[in-house]
Amino acid sequence: MLTEFPVIHTNIWDAIWGVPVVLVIVLLAKWLVNIPLTWLSTVATVSALILSVFISHRGNLSAGIFMGFFYSGAAMGIIYSTKQSFHAYRKR
Repeated sequence: MLTEFPVIHTNIWDAIWGVPVVLVIVLLAKWLVNIPLTWLSTVATVSALILSVFISHRGNLSAGIFMGFFYSGAAMGIIYSTKQSFHAYRKR
């Protein structure tokens, strides 16, 4: 029975590499491929899961999935908070 939480070790890639790479992938998809805004979070989640499971946390599936969702949420949080801050600044 699964009663323990998985141990997830973060590394340098999590702090410096994971979120900015997902952010760049999402912004490139937005600007170059003209993906609708409603699909941005899907692009972020899929790219973050691929990056995390196959590159950052190879060999630890539970950590890869968890950190993939973390990368995705952080990248989309940066995009949306920047957008809202810009709109609030323009209203002033």
